[in-house]
Amino acid sequence: MSDTPADQAQIILASASPRRRELLDQIGIRYRVAAADIDESPLANETPDALVQRLALAKARAIWTRSAKTLPVLGADTLGQLGDELLVKPTDCADARRMLRTMAGRKHEILSGVAVCSAAGEQVLVCRSTVWLRAMSEAEIQAYWDSGEPADKAGAYAIQGLGAVFVERLEGSYSAVMGLPLFETAAMLAAAGVHPLQQLSRTA
Repeated sequence: MSDTPADQAQIILASASPRRRELLDQIGIRYRVAAADIDESPLANETPDALVQRLALAKARAIWTRSAKTLPVLGADTLGQLGDELLVKPTDCADARRMLRTMAGRKHEILSGVAVCSAAGEQVLVCRSTVWLRAMSEAEIQAYWDSGEPADKAGAYAIQGLGAVFVERLEGSYSAVMGLPLFETAAMLAAAGVHPLQQLSRTA
């Protein structure tokens, strides 16, 4: 997981998320990080789909407008939804326990917004995935909280970590649940002129 020197980067990642960095590493994209600081509060009557797309695009735009405009900028935003409730990061142990208790034995949706700003223009989309969590005991929920993993995770769990033991089923994109849908991201970057497989073939 590395922030590439500026003269070697293919894109700018408008996020400090270590999970998004890991996913870009996975597909061989060289990036430098310039995290965007924006207000992420939902607008009145804004749907979850519209929210993640707006925030992803706002992050990409914020970095693009102050960049040299030589590299595409990738922005992303991810949240969960269970019924009418948005699954954000828990405020404390009690909030995490409540979230996990509510999600246990049920399905919820993960929405990942992705945006790319480049000389070719702006692209934005949302990827929707459905996750089923198995039933959990109170002891398991407490032990999971005590591991430290849920504290900074939307929905209070991480599919790529210990939380995987609770994931019974997934429909959609595993990488999107982590925070960045790789299939869609690769296609958007290709449209902006960044092709990871071509880069790998030149270095082979």
